[in-house]
Amino acid sequence: VPGAGLDVPIWILGSSLYGAQLAAMLGLPYVFASHFAPQQLDQALAVYRDRFRPSAQLDKPYVMLGLSVIAADTDEEARLLASSQQQAFVAIRTGKSIQLPPPVEGFMEGLDPVGRSILADALACAIVGSPETVRQGLEAFVARTGADELMVTGQIYDHAARARSFEIVAQAGGLTPN
Repeated sequence: VPGAGLDVPIWILGSSLYGAQLAAMLGLPYVFASHFAPQQLDQALAVYRDRFRPSAQLDKPYVMLGLSVIAADTDEEARLLASSQQQAFVAIRTGKSIQLPPPVEGFMEGLDPVGRSILADALACAIVGSPETVRQGLEAFVARTGADELMVTGQIYDHAARARSFEIVAQAGGLTPN
């Protein structure tokens, strides 16, 4: 039996209010997918914290939030790298299945209102920018949400640029990258 005898923590992952209600009722830690579905983030956090019942696993609410962060040495470079993720979100939300595409200069400027609306909705919590922009964005996001932990994702086409982005995020968050 996989995991037999181990103390494996159980988490509830959600992108709607149902997961928040379930985590609160069971007294479990809660992860919200604000990295792609931020529409109900604030309401889900309120429901989870207001309705939380202590359990054998957890005595008070504990929240981890998914957060899309694309960092580079400059804001301009980060915005270019972010165009890969933007293209992917527009494609998937309009019924097209694609692999993560390379960045495109001026992608946002060429988008129609529907595409802009998709991105404003899906990436409302995303942080894109230089080390200072990312540091400020992380601080503001944690202050606004009261997150106990962040799970950072960054859909960047180039592997070296993606690794550099995570390095910047770790440094901006006061962490030491491995």
